[in-house]
Amino acid sequence: MSEAEIEAARGRALVEESREAVVVLDEAGVVVAASRRARQTLEGVQEGEPLPDDLLRGGGGTTPFVVPYVVAGRRERLVYLNAAGDLAAYEELRSGFTAAVSHELRTPLARLLTLLETAQLPGEDVADLIERSRGEVEQAGELIDEVLFLSELESGARVVALGATRVLPVLKQVAGELEERAARAGVRLRVEGDPEAAVAVRPRMLQVIAHNLADNAVRYAGPGAQFELSVAQTAEGVVLGARDDGAGVGEAELPRLFERFYRADRSRASRGTGLGLSIVKHVVTSAGGTVHAHGGRGQGLDVRCTFPAA
Repeated sequence: MSEAEIEAARGRALVEESREAVVVLDEAGVVVAASRRARQTLEGVQEGEPLPDDLLRGGGGTTPFVVPYVVAGRRERLVYLNAAGDLAAYEELRSGFTAAVSHELRTPLARLLTLLETAQLPGEDVADLIERSRGEVEQAGELIDEVLFLSELESGARVVALGATRVLPVLKQVAGELEERAARAGVRLRVEGDPEAAVAVRPRMLQVIAHNLADNAVRYAGPGAQFELSVAQTAEGVVLGARDDGAGVGEAELPRLFERFYRADRSRASRGTGLGLSIVKHVVTSAGGTVHAHGGRGQGLDVRCTFPAA
């Protein structure tokens, strides 16, 4: 294929697989290309036929957004036909996410400012204050890194599924990396499972899942708790389990654990970003899997990620 043919094929795939109801119109208003969602959800959208005028006027419950452009001397239009209210809902979500990020960043920055001001007072332990300030900077950096990582996941810039990966070696690697920090927190780590179990997830993404699940237990399970990472092949698929017998959370809080920035009451004062489990859910669902949490106050937390078998 020539470069022009490759670009044309790529462009058609982008339109076809778009999550938006989007169509390409020529100068006469005829549909040149349309996404699958547009064809399936909007009456009258058919390639080679004029786009119904009422859709361009906002009929059929749509809110059109038109992007004119010129290609090879031809005037065409890219038309997004979102359902009425979709744009407002998106703007509300974006605004809320921006506000949440701003709020979460203010906390380590405010503590950092307090530490620096304290360091200027006579008789203070400057070395200790500098070390604590370093921790606040690292906390802010961690938050920024995870926000960017989540954004890349949602935009598709990070590929989740690519080939088959055996799960158990990755779980053992993550447990080894966290062993020292877990020991300081008084949490015992265990890894077990089927050495043949594999999932269609890139090794790096599988590490992200396991690390965030284990990190959550190290932070919040509490001294004396035991945490277990496991993998098993079941009739439903391959199940990656993360279970601890620590402090747990209230049953009413379980459905919210995977929300961005949500922290259960006990962990609100922690130094976590509140994004770890949200990232876990996004990676798992992007790989075609599901994730559920079980437990209760004082009963530990059990998170099960179920993937299609590779």
